[in-house]
Amino acid sequence: MGMEVDIIFKIAGIGIVVAFLHTVLKQLGKEEYANWVTLLGFIYILFMVANIVEDLFKKIKSVFLFQ
Repeated sequence: MGMEVDIIFKIAGIGIVVAFLHTVLKQLGKEEYANWVTLLGFIYILFMVANIVEDLFKKIKSVFLFQ
């Protein structure tokens, strides 16, 4: 259970950092960079979630494969 909580905190931490950078860059007038930071943060989190889903499917496959 510790690993699931760790992943949730990683995603939340990345979200907080991306939101902070987006706000700072937008206030500095660098709106394009702010949008790129948000997009890259979203893509990084999307890959993290994709890995979690892949692990889930592997576990489900292993359960039904050995019965």
